[in-house]
Formats: sequence, structure tokens, C-alpha cells
Amino acid sequence: MKQWDVYVFGDVNIDLVIPGVERFPAPGQEDVVETMETFVGGGAALFALGLGKLGLHPVFQGCIGKDFYGEFIKKEFQAKNIDCALLEQREDRNTGISISFTNEKDRSFLTYRGGNDFSGLSRVRMEDVKKARHFHVTGYEGQRNHEEYLQFLKKLKEETSVTVSFDLGWDPQEEWSQKIYELFPYIDVLFMNETEALHYSRKESVEEAAEEFGSRCGIAAVKMGKEGSLAVKEKKLYRAAAFPVVSVDTTGAGDSFNAGFIYGFLTGREVTDCLRYGNACGALNVTALGGNTAFPNKAELERFLETRKG
Repeated sequence: MKQWDVYVFGDVNIDLVIPGVERFPAPGQEDVVETMETFVGGGAALFALGLGKLGLHPVFQGCIGKDFYGEFIKKEFQAKNIDCALLEQREDRNTGISISFTNEKDRSFLTYRGGNDFSGLSRVRMEDVKKARHFHVTGYEGQRNHEEYLQFLKKLKEETSVTVSFDLGWDPQEEWSQKIYELFPYIDVLFMNETEALHYSRKESVEEAAEEFGSRCGIAAVKMGKEGSLAVKEKKLYRAAAFPVVSVDTTGAGDSFNAGFIYGFLTGREVTDCLRYGNACGALNVTALGGNTAFPNKAELERFLETRKG
């Protein structure tokens, strides 16, 4: 028995969401909005919150400030079954904040990274990783930190027995380097969205991209929004249709998919079931403001899927 189901490291911050913003006030003016909502944010944190809601026991490594927002995050984590033993609180840096201005057409952000500047692979200790069944990797930035991630993945496989999931994410330099293929042999579950898959693979279709990636890692899963998702494992292509819902806020949709998929993966489900779990968690999560507000617990997920069989 391991102490934790999943070891998660990465960004955690406060999301201050202001919906319905069509324009910013002119200098010297004040506008009144109908609501401002405060949530826990950060892709890694949202992934961990999802796993906790589904009944798994993750540990989260990250950095927050010794401030009101830091205490808010700790309470949310503890309420969702997340171990905070590796969550660092610093007095020299405040908790990160991202202010999201949204309307029906677009979203804009103002972000203060705060404690997230102290989060990274260099702070991960292998003796802690060995206490977990699974390790989830985020924060890859293409060639900027490729070598660091490659060496870390190699060390994970050499020194621990964890399975590894990797959310590749957007390349901030938009170089889409083929060096990513060096990472794949060390990854059990690779996540990316449709745009990322096409850019990195240079293929004409998502199916071709997934087949290429899946030939080099355990499972390659691609998120396609309203088109559902697909995955390749051992040269076999799996698909799962999306679940139509009324979308209120798409924040955290991809991280919610990841959490649902990994929940299925760690509980021994077939690939198609993992995709359906991911699609369902992503769909339910966008039905309310905030990156984790409407994410289901295990019973809610099963009821949702039961009503959508066939």
C-alpha cells in the first residue's frame, strides 16, 4: 500500500472571476459588476481537486503565501482529501492570484504568480515520490526546460515504481520541437489537446497524431472539446463522444478531463471507459463558474454516465 494515490506538483493560485465584462472602465471611472467569485485555480491544483472529489488520495506539492488566500487554498484542499504535507507556505511571497475577466466571446487575465515562482521539478524529492502510486507532470515549456524534464522522467523510471501521466500543454515559444519524442518512452499516459497534437506531430489528422504518439508511449489521449476525445494504446484507436451541456465557464475543462481519465486508469478501467470518465468530468465542470465548482464526486459521475448510456 502506498501513502498517496497520486503525487501532483505545479501551480496553485486564487482565481478571481469577474463574468460579464464587456469593457474596462476608462481612467478615473468606476464600473459596477453583478458578481465577483473566488476559487482555487492553477491547472495542477484543479487536477488534484478533481481526483480528491472522486475519492482518490493525492498529495500536492506547490507554494502559497502565509496569507488569507493561502489558508483558503489549504482548507479547500483538505476538504477534498488532498494531503498538504508537501504544500509550502512562505512569508516572503504572497499566494498567486489570477483575475479573469470574461464575457460570451472571450476571456482576459491579469496574473500575479506569487509562490508559484518557487514551484518546479527541482523541489521534487524521489523519496517522497516513492510513497505514491502515480505521478502527474505539468509545467513543460518546450525547449526552455526540455532537458530538465527529460532527465527527471528518466530518474522517475530508474528510481521509482510510479506510473506517469504528462499533460504536455501549449508551447509558449510556439516552436513545437520534435524533441518531445524523447520524453514519450517514460510516459504511461500522455495528454494533449487537438491543436497541440497537430502542431507537435506535423500530421494531417488527430488520429494520425495519436497513432504516432501512442507508438512511443503507453497511452496517448487527445482532448477535442465538442468532438469528444480519442486515445491510442498498443496500436488500437479508441473514441468517446462528448456529452452536450450548457457551458458557463470553460476554466479547468482540460484538467478535469485529465482527472477523470486518470481516475479510470488507476482504478483499472478500459481505455474507452477512461475517455468517458474524462469527457464526463470535463463536461460537468464547465456548467458552473470556477475551475472545479461543478466537478462531480464518484456517485455523481456514475449517475451522469448511467443516464447517458447508448
